[in-house]
Amino acid sequence: MYYDPMTDRFPYTEYTDRHYLKLKKDDGTVFDKDYPYIDRSAKRRFLEFIGRAGLVCVAMPVMAIRTGLRIKGRKNLKANRDILRSGVVSVCNHVHMMDYICILNAIRPFKPHFLAWAPNVRGENGKMIRMVGGVPIPENDFHATAACNKALADDISAGGWLHIYAEGSMWEYYRPIRPFKTGAAYFACKCCKPILPLAYTYRKPGFIRRVIFRQIANLTVHIGEPIFPDESLKNMSDRMRDLTERSHAAVCELAGFAPGENIYPPVFNGNRRIDYYTSVYGIGYRGSH
Repeated sequence: MYYDPMTDRFPYTEYTDRHYLKLKKDDGTVFDKDYPYIDRSAKRRFLEFIGRAGLVCVAMPVMAIRTGLRIKGRKNLKANRDILRSGVVSVCNHVHMMDYICILNAIRPFKPHFLAWAPNVRGENGKMIRMVGGVPIPENDFHATAACNKALADDISAGGWLHIYAEGSMWEYYRPIRPFKTGAAYFACKCCKPILPLAYTYRKPGFIRRVIFRQIANLTVHIGEPIFPDESLKNMSDRMRDLTERSHAAVCELAGFAPGENIYPPVFNGNRRIDYYTSVYGIGYRGSH
C-alpha cells in the first residue's frame, strides 16, 4: 500500500474536474481557430529549444531534488520505443503544479506536447508553458476546438506525443484516481495510436523534508505499457469509452489500487468529490459517484 498524505491543505472542489488555482494575470490572448496550437515556426522551435535546455539543465534536477522524485518502469519505454516513436497519447493523475517537469524527466528523451488549461496559458506562467510544449484548450468556441483537435491529431499521426491530464484538473497530493474524461481516448482512437498510462504515487518524507520544508510527500512516477484501441468495436464512442475505462484501470493499478478499490468510477459524468477523509476508503465518505 502506497503512502496517502490525506492532506487538508488544498481546497479540492465539489466536482472532480474543476480547478481551484487563483491566477493573478490574464494577458488577453484569444485561442480561436487561427491560433497556432502546434506552432512549427522557426521562432517557436528556437524558444522550445531554449525551454528544453532550461528544463534539462535546471528545472528537472531541481524538481527531482525538491520532490524526492523516483521513476519506475522506464524499461517499458525502451521495450516499446518504436511504438512510442510512431505516435502516442499518455495519461496521468495530476498531483502537483510542476509535475509535468517530473514526467518529462521520466520519459526523456521524448518531447511531448501537453494540453493545458487556457487560463494557465494566459496567466503568469503562460510563456513558460508554451516553451515546454503546452497547448491551450480553447473554451466555448466550436471552430477553435475543431482547429485545435485537427492540429493535435495531425501531430500524433505524424509520430508526435500528446500528454493529457485526463482527470481534467490538478488536485495536489490527492491519492484516489479521479474519473477520466474521454479526450485522450478520442485522439488515440481517431489516430489509431495507443495510450501510455503513467501514475504518481507518494512516499512519506523524512524528518527534514517534513518538518523544515513542510513537504507533504515525495513523488514517484510509474510508467506502464501501451494500451491500444479495440478495433473490433466499430462504433467510435464505444471504442473511446472502452479505452478510457482500460486506461483508467491501468493508472489505478500503477497507483497501487486493487481492482475495485479506487473510490471513483472510470469515466467522468459530472462526478462530485468524495470526502474519503472521514474514514477509510469507501466507508463513511460523503459525496456522489
